[in-house]
Amino acid sequence: MTVTVRDLRPEARADLEGFARVRHAALPFILLTPESLAHDLTRLHPDAHYRPLVAVADGEVIGTAQVHLTHESSEPGQGNINVYVHPAHTRRGAGRTLVRAAEEHLTAHGATRLFAWVLDEPGNRAFAERHAYRASRTAHFLRLDLANGTLPPLQDPPSGVELRTGSDFADDPRPLFALDAETTADEPSDVDTEFTDYEAWLEETWRHPLFSPELTSVTVVDGRPAAFSAARTDGGTRYGTVMTGTARAHRGRGLAKLAKNDSLHRARAAGYTEAFTGNDTGNEPMIAINKWFGYEVCGTEVRYVRELG
Repeated sequence: MTVTVRDLRPEARADLEGFARVRHAALPFILLTPESLAHDLTRLHPDAHYRPLVAVADGEVIGTAQVHLTHESSEPGQGNINVYVHPAHTRRGAGRTLVRAAEEHLTAHGATRLFAWVLDEPGNRAFAERHAYRASRTAHFLRLDLANGTLPPLQDPPSGVELRTGSDFADDPRPLFALDAETTADEPSDVDTEFTDYEAWLEETWRHPLFSPELTSVTVVDGRPAAFSAARTDGGTRYGTVMTGTARAHRGRGLAKLAKNDSLHRARAAGYTEAFTGNDTGNEPMIAINKWFGYEVCGTEVRYVRELG
């Protein structure tokens, strides 16, 4: 059967559902829906040159690629390629063809260094290395059984600290943007990321269809957000924390743990049965927090890099 690669068509429901189906089969730890794909395709900043691709065989989507530039980086030319093929359709050339199309797109837009996340399995790693990518850092996916697990008891905020939800900032999310920008800048990463465009953050983060301001928890000190745990949900039973962090001036006080515990308890009360998160293997403070909650590693990815001449 012939495999062809083309752009994902946001107006075609079958494309969106096929893309989401492949990603869920290959990477079940990530929250993704047809609606979130459509949002990303139409809302991401033009400088990202975002281009989702699909590999199709006999009218069925069997492979996907998310392709874009890191437009928030202070260093230009940083490209991202994340390719996933449905486990039932590997070794048919879909991955190779997706990588070739993705690299051509990014190099045409000035990429000089390409990054790819690859599941930590021998076949996947060998595939990346055959395409001239070299291994870099690693990161874990973690899962918590909200339905049957035992969460730490809820804690009262210390004196001078309030617990609020993201919804409390609906009229003016800018303080959360500032906190997200500061904590993101300090996360372990291959690429320096700077959030400077508030309007882009509103479109890509605050208004994202998976984002749940109701389940996002924020600790507030002296009237300003000091730590937060940002939540996403798939509208079904799956909940994820996509960012948990503390402002530099308030670190070491347990405020991020306080926010995340509050969010997890409220997610379970709302009927969510699985919680997912991710950690860079070098992010020891968050690894310790997630172990305290009872999260267990359910998958590992390796960051691969290719330098272009």
